[in-house]
Amino acid sequence: MSWGLLLTIIVFIGVVGYVLGNARAKNQIATATEKPHSRAHYHGWWVFLLAVLPALFFMAAWSAGSYAYVDRAVSEQLPAQTEDSAIASRSLALGMVHNLAEGLRRIEGDPAFAQVPQSFEELRPILAERGVALASDTQDYMIPIALDLNAMQDNAAMIGTVLAILIALGGAYLGLRSVRPRSRARNNVERVITWGLLAASTIAILTTVGIVFSMLFETIHFFRSVSLSNFFLGTVWDPRFAAAGAEAQEGQFGLIPLLAGTVYIAFVAMLFAVPVGLMAAIYMAEYASKRVRSVVKPLLEVLAGIPTIVYGFFAMVTVGPFLRDISAAIAGGPGFIQAQSVLTAGLVMGIMLIPFVSSLSDDIITAVPRAMRDGSLGLGATRSETIKRVILPAALPGIVGALLLTASRAIGETMIVVLAAGVAANLTLNPFEAMTTITVKIVNQLTGDLEFTSPQTLVAFALGMTLFVLTLGMNVFALYIVRKYREQYE
Repeated sequence: MSWGLLLTIIVFIGVVGYVLGNARAKNQIATATEKPHSRAHYHGWWVFLLAVLPALFFMAAWSAGSYAYVDRAVSEQLPAQTEDSAIASRSLALGMVHNLAEGLRRIEGDPAFAQVPQSFEELRPILAERGVALASDTQDYMIPIALDLNAMQDNAAMIGTVLAILIALGGAYLGLRSVRPRSRARNNVERVITWGLLAASTIAILTTVGIVFSMLFETIHFFRSVSLSNFFLGTVWDPRFAAAGAEAQEGQFGLIPLLAGTVYIAFVAMLFAVPVGLMAAIYMAEYASKRVRSVVKPLLEVLAGIPTIVYGFFAMVTVGPFLRDISAAIAGGPGFIQAQSVLTAGLVMGIMLIPFVSSLSDDIITAVPRAMRDGSLGLGATRSETIKRVILPAALPGIVGALLLTASRAIGETMIVVLAAGVAANLTLNPFEAMTTITVKIVNQLTGDLEFTSPQTLVAFALGMTLFVLTLGMNVFALYIVRKYREQYE
């Protein structure tokens, strides 16, 4: 039985328990001589929780435990010569057994294969007909081990299914027995919900901490091979080691060209997105009728739903060649604007950021108290004067926070930069030339055959940590400004 079907059965048991618990509570409350502590539906939810939650926890624990046990049992069946080999080779053999076991499941129950071939040469074409690709160095001894693996997995799944259903039925039974007029079902349900919310918050925090530490440890490993000055003060990005015996053994891992390109492209994007997005927000908040607003705002926010790779194609196919041809027409020869340039990437990224700026700014402007508008208009100010002298100063802290959040979004963009600005780590102030960003180089360093012990790969973690600190600082500053705004005007 699949885990999806088992989960459906457990939830069904919980729903039945809810219905029975709710009905039983109503009957007892109707005939009770004392005031009930909780309403009937709380008793139903308590029965549901007792039936579902213990069974789900058991499913998770059983799945992890049985997988580890089966893996260990299969590993012990591998031939003795594998034990003398490297850990990677033994892990590779175990992975090949798993792949073979998945392939054998394709022919289970097929009358034509009542007996599975014990030779891999005979088995390969059979599995290939069913779309199963196996490694060419798969050995014959792996076939019986793979069959044992499937058998152990089936037995573990069957035992886990039976136990999970019994636990769900037992929980529902205990919940129904606990239904009493004075039972504190509401307190129990709210306590479970509180613990659930706490668990969700803890998972989010632990995930963030795990991401940070995973980058931090690899970054420390990187700086054991490359000096801090080479990374933070270097102006050349050439992540290759020098020849043996040469003086520069660390290669060139200069961060400055990448950081400059990241900030430069984000600045050009904000230079285009902020005026357009802010003016659109002012129009929608102060001038547009309800009918126009209901049409224009959703259309503007459609831009936020377009994948960034589409913007990249748009920049590479349309915007970049257009700017190059325009510059060629102006110069009367070769164009002074490259098809892949800071201007191209910044312009297209600015188009992508317009809905972020307009939507956030529109919400902040509309949050300014109506009394401030009425007071200004009552004193004889025009609508434009009210916007310029009252509304925008009042909304300025929130708008600044929105712009900082948008800037952090621009700094983390990758696909547009790859297709519109190129991958050349140049250090220049000319917006018509190509540059690249930190995110692009992270992708480059983690593409292809990887050796996570070499600085050429570990530098991606150092770049990621730098980008994380940069965007985190901007987000914290933006949230500080927004919080200050809310305290002042709510």
